[in-house]
Amino acid sequence: MKPRVFPDNQSPYFSWDRPLTAGDIRRKLRDDSGPEKIRTMAWILREATPRDVWAFMALQEVAADFDKIEPMLGRTKPLWRYLIRTWRELGAI
Repeated sequence: MKPRVFPDNQSPYFSWDRPLTAGDIRRKLRDDSGPEKIRTMAWILREATPRDVWAFMALQEVAADFDKIEPMLGRTKPLWRYLIRTWRELGAI
């Protein structure tokens, strides 16, 4: 299933708590580094549906930083642990 398309000038549904457009989020992920980028990635994994995460990040990017992201996933941690582990077992990452 393909991720939804989020136009740069619109706020995605998961940005309910932050005044950010999809373009703002993409810029943050591209321009930020270190802890701020990890926090942004974790926020998207927590708030967006798994399908829509991929409109902003690549699977390899999430997998590479998963050890840093995981502590910030809250209630979604078991889901993302399962998905990352399964994709690794299937050779997708």
